[in-house]
Amino acid sequence: MQIMMLFIREHLPIVFFEVFVVMFILLLYWLDGFRDMNTAIYSMLITLVLTGTFLIVRYVIRKQYYKKITNVPQKMEDALQSTGKSPEHVQSEEYIHELYRIYQLEAQELYAAQNRHLQFMNQWVHQMKTPLSVLELMLQDDEPLDKKGVQEEVERLKHGLEMVLMNARLDTFEEDMHIEKVDLQQLVMSVVNQHKRLFITHRVFPSVTLPENLMVTTDSKWMKFIIGQFITNAVKYTFDSGKKVYITADVTADTVSLSVRDEGIGIPPTDLKRVTKAFFTGENGRKSGESTGMGLYLADEICQKLGHALTISSTVDVGTTVTVTFNLS
Repeated sequence: MQIMMLFIREHLPIVFFEVFVVMFILLLYWLDGFRDMNTAIYSMLITLVLTGTFLIVRYVIRKQYYKKITNVPQKMEDALQSTGKSPEHVQSEEYIHELYRIYQLEAQELYAAQNRHLQFMNQWVHQMKTPLSVLELMLQDDEPLDKKGVQEEVERLKHGLEMVLMNARLDTFEEDMHIEKVDLQQLVMSVVNQHKRLFITHRVFPSVTLPENLMVTTDSKWMKFIIGQFITNAVKYTFDSGKKVYITADVTADTVSLSVRDEGIGIPPTDLKRVTKAFFTGENGRKSGESTGMGLYLADEICQKLGHALTISSTVDVGTTVTVTFNLS
């Protein structure tokens, strides 16, 4: 009954229109002097029969489609059923199928983002327990408090907090982005000064060679985070004291390439293509025992959103070079 009522509501305007057309034509004939009522009645009956036949055939064709849309769906896959026979209904189903495909893609992206966030938080909480445990042991010790050791653990906590905050903000990146002209030398020196304690602790020294007044278009806050990740990795994977981290720039007519090169252990060729994948720690991550596998992943994601190119080259036992290329045009 519901199907029939839906069909009637949809086609009632057609019936009224047909009646109006017939009455209008008969009125014209009447005004023109035509007075044969038998012909008028015959014309109306023919019109009713043809219209009724048309509606019956149309109902039979559309019945399955009406049945589909009047039943309560049980699962999302019900949207993939194809019951339309008329061009309109076939096109409607194709439209719904495309919407379903878009929904599936968005749902998969959302699930992947939630899964990535959950996995990252689990790893982050596990790693943050280490410096907290060390600080707790220091406080329980009767010996005078080692300020240097405390500062090192606090730095590890600060780095972990910065990482988790940036990961959370990545989902709303566009709302937190501010593009402007930035002096690259001042930006790099600011990041180097923020990490001076890290350099001193590992006895690794920065070497910054950048031209003055070198302007690039970027977001200074996000770029500080990216360069900070490069410096942290460069120092963390340089196990020999007295080594250097070289920060240089290569300027062309259209681009500026900022490179951070270390003299550390390097990245094995088998790991090089995967270091920007989320949670990939590789052989070096297992050696240090402190890698979350998220630093270079976040850096790569941010570079893509800012329109910068990120490239990584490395040679085992020689060092690693990470380069961000800014497009001046």
